[in-house]
Amino acid sequence: MEGHHPYSPKDLNLPGFVPNFLSASEILGVFAVATVIVFSVSWILPGLFSKTTKLERLLICWFTITGLIHMVVEGYFAFSPDFYKDKNGFFLAEIWKEYSRGDSRYASFDSAIVAVEGVTAVIEGPACLLAAYAIATRKSYRYVLQLAVSLGQFYGLVIYYITAILEGDHFSVSPLHYYAYYIGANAPWGIIPFLIIIRCWRKICESEGRSKIKTK
Repeated sequence: MEGHHPYSPKDLNLPGFVPNFLSASEILGVFAVATVIVFSVSWILPGLFSKTTKLERLLICWFTITGLIHMVVEGYFAFSPDFYKDKNGFFLAEIWKEYSRGDSRYASFDSAIVAVEGVTAVIEGPACLLAAYAIATRKSYRYVLQLAVSLGQFYGLVIYYITAILEGDHFSVSPLHYYAYYIGANAPWGIIPFLIIIRCWRKICESEGRSKIKTK
């Protein structure tokens, strides 16, 4: 019923709330299909136009997918404070209405979340796509850029979790939503950027070491 929301805490004031038109499985299904399509294109194209290793192609896929998520999905949230009032079944609004079951700070447009998502959409998103391009074309700055972008992603995730803990960590409607959305959906941005940071650090150090040897 319009105006009555399913989020936690129950006293959260969301006047004009409109329930989802799509089920959770439909939303996740569409998102999964879109991700597979982007992954496939990102995997195939570098192999046709450049000499990249399988690991580099995986990194291109990662940065392309995350870049588009940052810019399109998170960008929509950052600039759409009333998404929970959407009456047209717009897919991006549907995503955030559903995700808010795992973290209602999105529905309430929490200032810390808006700041993190806004910076992520405007800066991290384009930087991710540039990183994918740099890897595919083997630009000299590719490792530095990957390191910087991954540090930003990892830092954003740390802020995301720390602010939730400081505010009581009571924003999920159930343990299922807590672990599936709040923990599970965000886990890749903790694990993968951390591994990329380590790899790029080693690559940069190796390059610096070779440079010093040549100048001797």
